[in-house]
Amino acid sequence: MKLLFIGDVVGEHGCRFLQQKLPGIKREHTIDITVVNGENSADGNGITQESADMLFHAGADVITTGNHAFQRRNALSLFENECIVRPANYGDACPGRGVTVLDLGASQAAVINLQGVLFMEPLENPFDTADRLLSGIDTPVIFVDFHAEATSEKRALGYYLAGRVTAVLGTHTHVQTADACILGGHTGYITDAGMTGAEDSILGLEKQAALDRLHLHVPQRAAEADGPCFLNGVVVEYDKKCGKCTKITPLIMR
Repeated sequence: MKLLFIGDVVGEHGCRFLQQKLPGIKREHTIDITVVNGENSADGNGITQESADMLFHAGADVITTGNHAFQRRNALSLFENECIVRPANYGDACPGRGVTVLDLGASQAAVINLQGVLFMEPLENPFDTADRLLSGIDTPVIFVDFHAEATSEKRALGYYLAGRVTAVLGTHTHVQTADACILGGHTGYITDAGMTGAEDSILGLEKQAALDRLHLHVPQRAAEADGPCFLNGVVVEYDKKCGKCTKITPLIMR
């Protein structure tokens, strides 16, 4: 079977580009499950009902998020939907859930969302959170979206979960890395799946505003960039009986 994982979708342009391209990608690669990171899908970052609807209408089965999950007003109600997950290490008191299980008829697939803590918020340790969640999941088919800043932390979690999950797929840094591999002969891995949105940009944002913020330290509104888009993600082929990843293929479509 095959899972398609799409890296951070940025703004309305990214959502619309996904709507244009995703149906064809799913047909071409005979995709069974589609997971999309949507934590930047609303203009200016965060996720709204409108942007979530665009991702689902494009063909997403599950939407994962990250540190901008609750950025937008009224975002809390979105997480009543079992197919929209937020980082599990936010804690049980936080609205929503950090894992969802898809019933595919002959099999099931779990999708876990975790957030890193290096250079990010001081949340529950993602390694301990993963251990806790895995103890309660019955299916061997488990995909982890690890939304983290540090390459070292992402790589470490990949090795920590090697042999225990089907794939660990990094998000947050918006640049697809060239290290897709299978860890321990079982677990698909990539440090970052990349982003979906305007390519001539700084991580999907308008270049001058991002430059001024970084160069001059002047607060700037994070305006979405315009222009031609690209789509980044990975296709994970796996055995539904044992959860083993048999192939992981990076995908870039312009």
